[in-house]
Amino acid sequence: MPIFKPFRGIRPTEDFLDVFPTHPLDNFTQEEINKKAQENSSYIQMVKPYVVSKSKDIDRNLRKIRTNFEELLQENVLMQDPSSYYLYEQIKPDKTVFRGLLGLVSVEDFWSGKIKRHESTIPRKKAKLAHYLEKVSLQAEPALLTYPANSKVELLMNHEEKNIPLLSYLDSKGIRHKVWRIDNRLKMQQFKEVLEQIDSFYIADGHHRIGSTALHAKNQKEKNKKHTGNEPYNYIYSFIVSNQSIKIHDYNRIVKDMNGLTATQFLKKLQKNFDIHEKGEAPYYPSRKFHISMYLEGKFYSLHVKHELRSPEVSMDHLDHHLLGKHILQDILKIEDTDNSENIKYVKGNSSVEGILKMKEKIDAGEGVLGFGIYPVSFNEMIKISDNKISMPPKCTYIEPKLITALIMYDMK
Repeated sequence: MPIFKPFRGIRPTEDFLDVFPTHPLDNFTQEEINKKAQENSSYIQMVKPYVVSKSKDIDRNLRKIRTNFEELLQENVLMQDPSSYYLYEQIKPDKTVFRGLLGLVSVEDFWSGKIKRHESTIPRKKAKLAHYLEKVSLQAEPALLTYPANSKVELLMNHEEKNIPLLSYLDSKGIRHKVWRIDNRLKMQQFKEVLEQIDSFYIADGHHRIGSTALHAKNQKEKNKKHTGNEPYNYIYSFIVSNQSIKIHDYNRIVKDMNGLTATQFLKKLQKNFDIHEKGEAPYYPSRKFHISMYLEGKFYSLHVKHELRSPEVSMDHLDHHLLGKHILQDILKIEDTDNSENIKYVKGNSSVEGILKMKEKIDAGEGVLGFGIYPVSFNEMIKISDNKISMPPKCTYIEPKLITALIMYDMK
């Protein structure tokens, strides 16, 4: 059973709750970040030395973030709670509710396979984040982990939810965030006992955050001759939710260049491995697995992967993203490193035609010449992929909930 332990959360005090948290920085353009960095007592202002500074002394910039953080604690912009679990709930404008628990999981459990992954990570990105953690020692956004629903955990959360929340925060997208602190010893023991019945956690979102924290812990372990495994750096700040509280959406692709092929030449090459059905100008969302939506020169097509290429068992050839990468991006368009190519751009979907329309708009605006819409991976597929130690390419799943940054933080010192 993986460890899930309470921690002393850092959070904005009541007077700063509306200004400090933020959506993840990759949601903003650099211009927007520059503007937000001017806002007093905001998280983005705290990390301004790293995200805005023109200085090339990265280590100095990162140390300045740590200094800023400690000053905000001294000035009571931020405060630290006693050791607690936190019940966290998101309510979207369409009334969709996501609910789970905030706490810490162990790097050791990640290494031993009790925390299972389904996507590969990009080494340079992981190393960059690990270096950030080394200098700043603060985790501001939890990784998202999931598990098959457990009725006892749900019952305890139902009971806790009847209390008045510690925090209630409405973000700029109209999403309500509620947090309840669980610091009563008896309650904490009850949660601990039912959570110990869960065999494994599965990474839903945050592969790079977890990978970088594990890399940072490995680096610290090598330096620390008295390492015990209980050091603060040995834990990953996480939000655990059951399969009842996540949604897995499509993550679509735009290709910027067709390797010199005309549309006619490209369609002809596709015929080897796909049955092609022209759909016209009406946006086409793939109707099921092994059906891929394609947008080319103002028309939509449905590409049906030929049956001899489909694997009935969970394997790489069972994944539409892999089949697309292998038989189109690599074989036809000659994009060898599909995980890192600048020729590929990613478009988030929401399990409807809206993601396809967004893809079409970007191509029509000249951001690419060819688009592919991919049917979402199911929860059961994701679990089987993880259990079988199969690594999907990056950005195969766009998973909700998307978490707010700096509502509750974990200090690693």
